[in-house]
Amino acid sequence: MSSQNTIRKVASAHFPTRWGNFEILGFEGEFGDGSARRLETAVALVMGEVRGEPPLVRVHSQCLTGDVFGSLRCDCRQQLEMALAMIAGEGAGVLIYEQQEGRGIGLMAKLQAYELQDRGLDTVEANERLGFRADQREFALPAEILKALGIGRVRLLSNNPGKVAALENAGLKVVERVPCEVSPSLHAEDYLNTKKAKLGHLFSSR
Repeated sequence: MSSQNTIRKVASAHFPTRWGNFEILGFEGEFGDGSARRLETAVALVMGEVRGEPPLVRVHSQCLTGDVFGSLRCDCRQQLEMALAMIAGEGAGVLIYEQQEGRGIGLMAKLQAYELQDRGLDTVEANERLGFRADQREFALPAEILKALGIGRVRLLSNNPGKVAALENAGLKVVERVPCEVSPSLHAEDYLNTKKAKLGHLFSSR
């Protein structure tokens, strides 16, 4: 861990879910330097023994509209539930849930981006029109959480090669990228096509 990055475990508790029993751990970390230093928080859901064979790991960015309200504009809730089911199916794994709404632009800006999308812009164009990068997210905290859990090698459940690169740049070994592809609604078609065309996400069916 670099001297600029510090994380600490805030809490841990037994966490029964409809997919099985997890341990839920809360983490907070400080990253960056000077005026750019920021506080980030995330939770990790851990099932079974994760320090032996490379565990299945999902790094999931918060999506209130999808994860909570069941929005059909994205595939986030389906991916979240697929990840939990796959981890439960293997009896071991980690899901890290980061508070990075709207690819890191925040909830209110995300809703403004929705408004621009309703006027014909795609998700990347909308973020850029609002003055953001196409994807504002950072993945330093998930990498440090995995290290704190004693994990150095993972099987990453993701379609995003950027997440693979971020973890490997932080010193972790991604031994396998496991596809996280779901059957989306028609409302999410443009969203997913933009992910592939402009953000480089990998899909076997597109």
